[in-house]
Amino acid sequence: MSDFHELVELCKGHRLYIQTHNFPDPDAIASAYGLQKLLALYGISSRLCYDGRIDKLSASKMLEAFGIQMVSYASLLPELCEEDYIICVDTQKHGGNVTDFVGDEVACIDHHPTFVPMEYRYQNIRITGACATLIAEYYAALGKTPDRDVATALLYGLKMDTLQFTRGVTQEDIAMFAFLFPHCDQEVLSDLERNNMEFADLKAYGAAIDSIEIYDKVGFSSIPFSCPDAMIAILSDFILSLIEVETAVVFSFREDGIKLSVRSEDESIDAGQLIYRALLGIGNGGGHAEMAGGMIRKEQEEQLGRYPKDAIRNLFLKALEELD
Repeated sequence: MSDFHELVELCKGHRLYIQTHNFPDPDAIASAYGLQKLLALYGISSRLCYDGRIDKLSASKMLEAFGIQMVSYASLLPELCEEDYIICVDTQKHGGNVTDFVGDEVACIDHHPTFVPMEYRYQNIRITGACATLIAEYYAALGKTPDRDVATALLYGLKMDTLQFTRGVTQEDIAMFAFLFPHCDQEVLSDLERNNMEFADLKAYGAAIDSIEIYDKVGFSSIPFSCPDAMIAILSDFILSLIEVETAVVFSFREDGIKLSVRSEDESIDAGQLIYRALLGIGNGGGHAEMAGGMIRKEQEEQLGRYPKDAIRNLFLKALEELD
């Protein structure tokens, strides 16, 4: 693990921003929040920021429960300058789901595979089930006890990103669960895990069910209307739960383009590599072996032709052949 004191020394004397990916989920929020609180113990203040939307009910509940302040890129633009320092958390510069902010991305703490190599002055990039694990490891290594809110937030992010410890779990995740659990607020944690679906979500489930096509254990579902990133990810998990499906590809047609989510429980199919290859030249994507996401921007949609749904399916089927 990278020495946290190196990050502290790097950040001293600079205006600092902690940036998550564009549609921060509970793991991204928890990781950024935990890092902010830890840096504050060393006298370093920072602001949490993102570009995009907080579009998941679980994320909104989390911000409210812990009083976490995250600001949008648009609101920061009048004050940002190239000399400002940025720490990328739960994302990497040019990672496909993150805006290139004004400022200097000096550090990166992330648990995703690297698809676009970048040089940082400090980095802690390792494959774990959740980025929250990497932040919790700092507390443990430094002998710092996270306060109740931080411990609860990190534990919630850890549970959400590993799908309750059923996806991409590593020994580090298990160890940090044991470290965080005695310090968390179990009542708040239980409340966060309840009632995370809204009535409008049922329409998206219906569209996913109506449109599903299965090709040799690969399930494709398209949502013909705008659907939040988080909901698309939930639907890909839902499609993957079918016994006939070992790899799920779900995509939504939105005003800004086509958003995609991929899930795989087939050890021979890496979800991150699959979406990266399928969208190469027409969009961008990447992620873990089990879960990944991507985007085809509006201006690139015309490359799909008159039948974009069929074109996307064929791009993935071709990429699967290449990965064999």
